[in-house]
Amino acid sequence: MTVSPTPVPHNETERLNALKRYNILDTLPDQVFDDATALVSYICGTPIAYISFIDENRQWFKSKIGFDISEIPREITFSRYTIMDSKMVEIPDTLLHERFKDDPNVKGGHNIRFYVGMPITTPDGYVIGVLCAVDHEPRTLNENQRNALNIVARHVINTLELGTKNSELTLQKKIADRAVAAKENFLANMSHEIRTPLNAVIGFTELLAATNLDEQQLDFVKDVKIAGDNLMIIVNDILDLSKIESGSLTLEQRPFDLKKTLKHVYDLLRVKVHDGVEFNLYLDAGLPEIISGDPGRLNQILVNLAGNALKFTMEGEVTISVKKTAETDDSCQIRFVVKDTGIGISQKHLDTIFGRFTQAEQSTTRKFGGTGLGLNIVKQLVELHDSNIQVKSIEGSGSEFYFTLSYKKGVLETSPPEAKLFNDLGRLSILLCEDNYLNQKLAQNVIEGFGFKIDIAENGSQGIEMLAHGEYDLMLMDLQMPIQDGYQTTKYIRKEMNNPIPIIAMTAHSLAGELHRCLDAGMNGYLPKPFKQHELLEAIKSVLKKT
Repeated sequence: MTVSPTPVPHNETERLNALKRYNILDTLPDQVFDDATALVSYICGTPIAYISFIDENRQWFKSKIGFDISEIPREITFSRYTIMDSKMVEIPDTLLHERFKDDPNVKGGHNIRFYVGMPITTPDGYVIGVLCAVDHEPRTLNENQRNALNIVARHVINTLELGTKNSELTLQKKIADRAVAAKENFLANMSHEIRTPLNAVIGFTELLAATNLDEQQLDFVKDVKIAGDNLMIIVNDILDLSKIESGSLTLEQRPFDLKKTLKHVYDLLRVKVHDGVEFNLYLDAGLPEIISGDPGRLNQILVNLAGNALKFTMEGEVTISVKKTAETDDSCQIRFVVKDTGIGISQKHLDTIFGRFTQAEQSTTRKFGGTGLGLNIVKQLVELHDSNIQVKSIEGSGSEFYFTLSYKKGVLETSPPEAKLFNDLGRLSILLCEDNYLNQKLAQNVIEGFGFKIDIAENGSQGIEMLAHGEYDLMLMDLQMPIQDGYQTTKYIRKEMNNPIPIIAMTAHSLAGELHRCLDAGMNGYLPKPFKQHELLEAIKSVLKKT
């Protein structure tokens, strides 16, 4: 017998591209397809059924019942004709069919007497495969069976589509995860690169302020300290984004003096007031003295709002008004209002003013500076308090930001004041692992000021060597160092050296999850840079008390 030439669909190139899009060829067995094949066999009452896909040269069987081969050449398969159209091909008796009556698999071979093929058609109209039922006896399907086969064929293509979409989602998730990791890495590096020199600036400023200075020198030192504190606000705003997005930013709950906190905000911002601007703090006489909440985050909200108001107000006034609006036996609601007579915000920008990296006009950034992060962080911090912030503004006349927070009433526990930087630990021997020269010099001055002895290693590998040949009471560990970083060094000390020496991480990263990562590595404490002298001493005392 002469084999008829293999017919080729008019859109063969596009059809093959559609098939490749599903990445189904030569894949492992799949229960979903096996179930569909079993259903086809049951619907048609045939001993043979299969789901197959046809590429340039072959018919490949994804799932099959009644035979064992995995593929056959395309030119000898019945399905080479089925893919020519999107309609079902049914041959009740192949011996009576002009095209197939002399086929080797009809007269012998697989002894095919009945064949039905339902095209597997993509949503964009390309026939990429065939769902088939085969019998050794002639038969005819009824309309219900034909409809059922059509449903199964749609189920097969829907399964392929779902798999493709899942693969795309998986790929997009990997891309998104890589983007998040890249952002985290960028923030970590940026934090380290900014905080490392800032640690030296703030630390040496603190040391310098404790020396004998004349009035003018002391004034200069205070200006440097204010500049350093302002830079820290910007850095912390950026890093808070990481904590907010990861969900790791939580509110502290502790008693604090509300009026004292508000006056601290006022005193901190008075230095920013322009000539010709009146800056006022109005406190309701009925405000509770002590409430329970997070004074640090309230301070951050008000410093951002009032700081913006002062920055954008060249004349007139800026006021912070705080009033109790409701009260129960154990809680109270407090309304905060920051109002100014500054440049105001146009109506078209009011809806976007709380967006990230957003300022009302690009010219605002050029003239007044800023990252555009402050209001976004304020909004999220207020929402973290289960509230929302609102704004009213008239361009050229000023703005008013207001929000209401609910606080539990509290009682402030008083404790006797501890003498500043009081060392009751004796003469400790401390090993510092730090690669930055300025931070080495700063730490040495501070540690020796405490009355402790200090040795310095420039990287983790050198630190391990010095620890192996010396006796130390505690280690201060920078995280980002050449040769061997703080994490690797700590893990080696714990696992290979089996040394329980207390280790405090001193990191300029300060990102979400950094504390837990340090503790998981085997460190005992954590101190972000820049640090104050008393913070370092308290960290040392705390760790030694635990160990």
